[in-house]
Amino acid sequence: MKAIVYEEFGPPDVLKLMDVEKPLPKDNELLIKVHATSVNALDIIFRSGASLLYGVTKLMAGFKKPKSKILGFDVSGEVVSVGNDVTKFKKGDLVYGAGQNPGANSEYYCISENTVALKPSNMSHEEAATIPDVACTAYTGLIDKNSVKETDKVLIYGASGGVGIFAIQIAKLFTNEVTAVCSTDKLDQAKELGAKEVIDYTKEDFTKNGQTYDVIFDAVGRKKITFKSCKNSLGNNGIFITVDLESVLFKSIFSKRISSYFAKVDTERLDILRNHIEAGKIRTVVEKTFLLSELAEAHKYYEKGHLKGKIAIKVVE
Repeated sequence: MKAIVYEEFGPPDVLKLMDVEKPLPKDNELLIKVHATSVNALDIIFRSGASLLYGVTKLMAGFKKPKSKILGFDVSGEVVSVGNDVTKFKKGDLVYGAGQNPGANSEYYCISENTVALKPSNMSHEEAATIPDVACTAYTGLIDKNSVKETDKVLIYGASGGVGIFAIQIAKLFTNEVTAVCSTDKLDQAKELGAKEVIDYTKEDFTKNGQTYDVIFDAVGRKKITFKSCKNSLGNNGIFITVDLESVLFKSIFSKRISSYFAKVDTERLDILRNHIEAGKIRTVVEKTFLLSELAEAHKYYEKGHLKGKIAIKVVE
């Protein structure tokens, strides 16, 4: 099969299209004919060899050389065979999901049946492949860990990125009081996705406008904002949630007002998301689509930053 392979850590140009052996599914796995995948922050971290969370990603990605030579976690495609213990899916099912191990930047990908679900019927494979990792990250933080309520005022910081666009929509399922913080050119998109109020961070510092919120969700990480900088913008029982697990991991142990977590991608959450997608309550924003052979260019595009959505990778032409 064709796959994008990297044999050393480095810039996007280490990614090369090569012929490799097709994988075989384990007893609890599906073999997926990949129609589409997407680019996520974890792909960039793995490719570059960067360390995250005190070296945890180095353990996963490898220290001197990549453990797995094929990147990609998100997938949308067709089940072509199943392992002996698989009970949820059968050959021919169209599914979407995200694996615990990389390998989706290829024509075929083995993935646990517990981290996929039937693909939303009203989405293309390219659209569906942009959902699992980022949408489950937003859902885990806002709903599983903190249970946003109807009366809550929620602020989403970084509301135009991959996690942010879903955080707006997921919060909107539970409360109408959603405020999005993003740059000037992304304000209209945030409103279209369901934000009641928008704040242009290039013109206004939300931590100094006197408004308070029950939940502040940092969808960016990288210490762009912190609990300390947002403390005066939280109500008495307000919670600061961030995708920057490394910076708040130990602080969150000692404070109920700071939430850090590992996102969970599983069939249950993907089914919930699919139901909302098919009901027209959640959609994706695909900023640009690349072919599998153009993956290096897709990584370069991602690393320019300031995205208005997700980058999809089309595998089946």
